Amino acid sequence: MTAISRESKTTPSLLDGPADTGLLLILAHGAGQGPDAPFMAEMARRIAAGGVRVVRPWFPYMAKSAADGRRRPPDRLPVLCAALREVVAAERGSGAWLVIGGKSMGGRVAATLADELGVAGLVCLGFPFHPPGKPERTRLDALSALSTPTLICQGERDPFGHRAEVAGYGLCAAVQMAWIPDGEHSFKPRVASGRTWAQNLDAAAAAVLGFCADLA
Repeated sequence: MTAISRESKTTPSLLDGPADTGLLLILAHGAGQGPDAPFMAEMARRIAAGGVRVVRPWFPYMAKSAADGRRRPPDRLPVLCAALREVVAAERGSGAWLVIGGKSMGGRVAATLADELGVAGLVCLGFPFHPPGKPERTRLDALSALSTPTLICQGERDPFGHRAEVAGYGLCAAVQMAWIPDGEHSFKPRVASGRTWAQNLDAAAAAVLGFCADLA
């Protein structure tokens, strides 16, 4: 069951999983949907079922949109980073191993901060390696020199970076890839693949849980 976090300066985070676990994952949302989006909710539920506490915070622009119903573009990167730093600081006292990450943009923000914050690990779900249709505009700066152990779960045909493209990037040794069969940016496969979205979400959650178990 999903709960709501304690009071904070921002909209309260959504919480899943046991409160007394030894491992906590802060999972930030993507640019176009908040932490309550179906993808975020389904992934959080699956990861929490494996014994990991999942915290789904709101970035400021999305919290405002949820409050008044008006769509807004994402905040600039410094604002997003400041918001995630605040969430991490609030969770430091739990005593749990702390992993940060997120969906798409949320994963990019987390990757930007992972080494600075000294977290145990980084989990990215559908990393935005480049804008769709613009493979020449790569976004690899945050991944070029990471020392934090990192897992990227990526759909094999993700328009933000599919398998053949990512193979040529030469990612740093801290990064491991988990390829989700025939998945797009939210891991949905084509019907003709014989896979279901539920199966792909299960595969991604299993990869995340295995990664977290190795960290602990």
